[in-house]
Amino acid sequence: MKKNSKKNDKKTSKEQQSKAYIEGAGIVAEKPITNTLEENYMPYAMSVIVSRALPEIDGFKPSHRKLLYTMYKMGLLTGARTKSANIVGQTMKLNPHGDIPIYETMVRLTRGNETLLHPYVDSKGNFGKAYSRDMSYAASRYTEAKLDKICTELFSDIDKDTVDFAPNYDNTMTEPTLLPAKFPSVLVNNNIGIAVSMSSNICSFNLTEVCETTISLMRDPNHDIISTLKAPDFPGGGFIMYNEEELRKIYNTGRGSVKVRAKYNYDSESNVIEVTEIPPTTTVEAIIDRIVELVKTGKIKEISDVRDETDLSGLKLAIDLKRRVEPDALMLKLFRLTPLQDSFACNFNVLIDGNPQVMGVREILNEWTKFRTGCIRRRVQFDLNKKREKLHLLLGLQKILLDIDKAIKIIRETAEESEVVPNLMIGFGIDEVQAEYVAEIKLRHINKEYILKRLGEINELKTDIADMEDILDSPRRVKNIIISDLKDIINTYGQPRKTLLSYDTEEEVFAEDDEPDFTVNVFVTREGYFKKITPQSLRMSGEQKLKENDGIVLEKEVSNKSDMLFFTNTGVVYKAKVSAFEQTKASVMGDFIPAKLEFEQGESIVFSAVTSDYSETLMLFFRNGKCAKIPLSSFETKTNRKKLANAFNTASPLVAAFVISESADFLLQSSAGKVLVFSSDLLMSKAARDTQGVQVMRLTKAELEFASI
Repeated sequence: MKKNSKKNDKKTSKEQQSKAYIEGAGIVAEKPITNTLEENYMPYAMSVIVSRALPEIDGFKPSHRKLLYTMYKMGLLTGARTKSANIVGQTMKLNPHGDIPIYETMVRLTRGNETLLHPYVDSKGNFGKAYSRDMSYAASRYTEAKLDKICTELFSDIDKDTVDFAPNYDNTMTEPTLLPAKFPSVLVNNNIGIAVSMSSNICSFNLTEVCETTISLMRDPNHDIISTLKAPDFPGGGFIMYNEEELRKIYNTGRGSVKVRAKYNYDSESNVIEVTEIPPTTTVEAIIDRIVELVKTGKIKEISDVRDETDLSGLKLAIDLKRRVEPDALMLKLFRLTPLQDSFACNFNVLIDGNPQVMGVREILNEWTKFRTGCIRRRVQFDLNKKREKLHLLLGLQKILLDIDKAIKIIRETAEESEVVPNLMIGFGIDEVQAEYVAEIKLRHINKEYILKRLGEINELKTDIADMEDILDSPRRVKNIIISDLKDIINTYGQPRKTLLSYDTEEEVFAEDDEPDFTVNVFVTREGYFKKITPQSLRMSGEQKLKENDGIVLEKEVSNKSDMLFFTNTGVVYKAKVSAFEQTKASVMGDFIPAKLEFEQGESIVFSAVTSDYSETLMLFFRNGKCAKIPLSSFETKTNRKKLANAFNTASPLVAAFVISESADFLLQSSAGKVLVFSSDLLMSKAARDTQGVQVMRLTKAELEFASI
């Protein structure tokens, strides 16, 4: 009966608890959404920002730092490689997020993966490639790793209180909050992080250039950074399309983008383009997929095959060309239509004392210098304290050695061991620490040689202590130590740039444009206005709207893919596609060409022409009576340069110009009444655009008036 009673009591208790849970489950508490966000979402967001996604001034995110520090404590800075699985397992003492994320972090830090300009992990085995989407890395049990030599500069003096340490997640050990890096690693290796509502994307720079820039800024705070820090340097090489204005924007604000172009060579024997270096923002597979798509849609017809020939020697993307294809022209087209040219968006968002800040290069290097100065001072203070402690002990020993027999007598006559130290303190006037040190000296060390060596150290310690105190009191000496370290790093780890600079600012144009081809009527006015009107719209229009005292100087029906050439009074020709202008009506003023094409101040149009194939001939007449006959093809370029400098001779003002497609007769009339008629066939054509031409009429200083027949 008692057993049944107990069972019933337990059953009743469970039913009551269940009933209580059910009663509470139906209650809905009203709460402002703002409070919920503050209590639940904000702590998560701040944790991601501060403790996971953004790099700090030492150049590392917490996951990187935990992994590298674990490898350092495992003795992998100088020892042999060990299995990656072993490293991952040990790192889990600091990083509780699982073995797969830890191994993925290590993969990106390895030399084999080629993600970093200066890898931190020396690897053996298949770690995949940063430039390949499909080349998977091997499992951690098959690969081996150790710290690369450059990590010596990351962990130097870390055991001398140079940085703060914090407990790990289960409070069983400590880990550094930062690494005392001897060089600005935050800019040397690229780092990408996505937090909550913010992100970071720091490109890599050449180690030598970064160190030299840091030294220059420490010596001169107003140093022009771009003079030493030329541009980003990516591990995959390629070419940076140099744009000083954009680089200065990145250096000053921490935001902007740089264009990176692939590097290639052409094998004429096999008619193959070989791409060997690509932008860091893409992969070989993405490029191939895009090229295949363009070939299938008919936008590219010059390629017969494309394949990935990457092997142990490195990246190689082979593009087979059809016959009579110009490789450079094709590559310009591919640069525009594929990721063979891509932009790297910079966002220098760095955690400074737990606060995310978007900073320019100058600010980042100044913050790093401040951080490194603190590391140097803490290291010197640590060594100073050790030497002071040792000096304190030796000064006590010095007092004992003046009368060693008295010390021996005190020890021998002391009845209890616990009284030895107090009796030595009383007998020689030393403190407890000194007395404890003396009491622990071995009997064999009470000899003349030992005594002289110890006393000799006292003067050396005093000299070292005075020098360290001077360092702590002298910002100049601390600065010199940092500069000396940076110079040593340049000599030890410096390497040439991998990403070269291209100063070609020309924009690309291709034989086949994406713009639709249809017939339009173009109008250019004397004041520099441009109109593009379709024939249908023109038929339905009334009078052309023009500015007062303005008039139409060019009217022609052409293809929408034709090129417009605008000759200015400064000897410059501006080029633009007809398709670049919007369609309009006769009832509007049209586009103002100087504003549309960004003329320089004081530039004005003196002549305009339109062509579809540059097969015509240009006749230029100058005030001094000379005439230049130039093939219009001289103004054609493989790349779409918007601006051609020195496009025609400016020794004498241009008074008239004509574009002819066949021979024509010209009549020249001077203000003095002279008249000359000649055929264009009588003049030799000159390929040079800036030719002075041929003297066709001998003139006085009077002005000439020209007209064509």
